[in-house]
Amino acid sequence: MSSQEEQTTIKTGKVKVNDINMYYEIHGDGFPLVMIHGFAANLDWWPPYLIDEVSKNFKTLFFDNRGAGRTDKPDIEYSIKGMADDTLGLMDALKIERAHVLGISMGGLIAQELVLNYPERVEKLVLCSTTCGGAKAIPIPPEAMQIVIRDREGLPQEEIIQNWIPILFSEDFIKNNPEFIEDFIRRALIAPIPPYSAKRQLLGSSSSRLARRLKNVNTPTLVIHGKKDIIFTPQNAEILAKLIPEAKASIFDNIGHLIFSEGPEIVVKTLLDFLK
Repeated sequence: MSSQEEQTTIKTGKVKVNDINMYYEIHGDGFPLVMIHGFAANLDWWPPYLIDEVSKNFKTLFFDNRGAGRTDKPDIEYSIKGMADDTLGLMDALKIERAHVLGISMGGLIAQELVLNYPERVEKLVLCSTTCGGAKAIPIPPEAMQIVIRDREGLPQEEIIQNWIPILFSEDFIKNNPEFIEDFIRRALIAPIPPYSAKRQLLGSSSSRLARRLKNVNTPTLVIHGKKDIIFTPQNAEILAKLIPEAKASIFDNIGHLIFSEGPEIVVKTLLDFLK
């Protein structure tokens, strides 16, 4: 094991939460930071640079949501509230009483539901590349929606990931960073989501409606977004920042949906400055 691994990776495992066994990793020491990933993703999608930087400052919890990665995948109805309850249950199982919470994409919906239902458990909230859902949100553009809702049944996993690359990253980033894209595909194929549970996650997240409740958020909140996000357009960040009292918004030029991959230094610095 390298010295870096000794420094950052403390614990990995599975624990029973509600009706499932959840896979998690804890990196670093200090005040807890809970990281919630998005639709069809798992903890392997987090870029190594981000993991290294946050684990220097926080006891950081990464995990696979219900239906994804190495967490159980029951073929039943999923909901954002249910996945927020899973997150809380994981925090309970790991004896994390209070934490900063970061959610990206669908994970941002889960993070909003978590802070609304259990505000006493969230110190600071970070919403990345996400939306409030419902009528107040800007919908996913048709060209991106075609990829999001495409039936995955029978498709090779590598083809599924390749289909997603143009909406996860900006065109310039894909062109200029072929080695990163190749490594991302490799990481995404470590524990890919099966088609049935991807459909369960998609249906559960598409019914989320949070806008009217966000006025009740009293937790310090940072909204971060890329201007070249073509899944959730940056107007969604502006809407969230207006709906959440005293929320701060940082919108970055020339960055797509997976914001920590495209702008690692400036985005991570913005995140760490907020969490200090």
